[in-house]
Amino acid sequence: MFLGDFQHTLDAKGRVSLPARFRSETGGRLVIVRGFEGCLWVYPAEEYAAFIDELTSRSDFDPRVRRVRRFFTSGAIEVEPDKAGRIMIPPVLREHAGLKRDVSVTGNGPRIEIWDTETWSAYLSDTASGIEEDAAQLSELEFF
Repeated sequence: MFLGDFQHTLDAKGRVSLPARFRSETGGRLVIVRGFEGCLWVYPAEEYAAFIDELTSRSDFDPRVRRVRRFFTSGAIEVEPDKAGRIMIPPVLREHAGLKRDVSVTGNGPRIEIWDTETWSAYLSDTASGIEEDAAQLSELEFF
């Protein structure tokens, strides 16, 4: 399980170092995909395979299913951290997340998220004001 929020720098080659505590949990191969809210989602390869299995179990006759599956597969790339624990983020994915120099590498349970630090800070600020209401609504739906 990935937890925490870590500040890192994207190098000139488009590489970012993963936090040491994340490296020990990844199992080597990772898959980087476009995520929601302008971030990147990074899955251990096995977790990504399970995620895609769930998406491919849905009917191709539903255009929403096709769109969601394409979103999460068309730009996906498999990577393996180098000896320094860095992963290469391709330009198309850096562009999706607006990654420049300063990045936030955050844990989100079964996956890692990579955000432009400025975007992450704005997201946290925006989310803080409505999180209690969101939690109350989810509770009413017996989500937790």
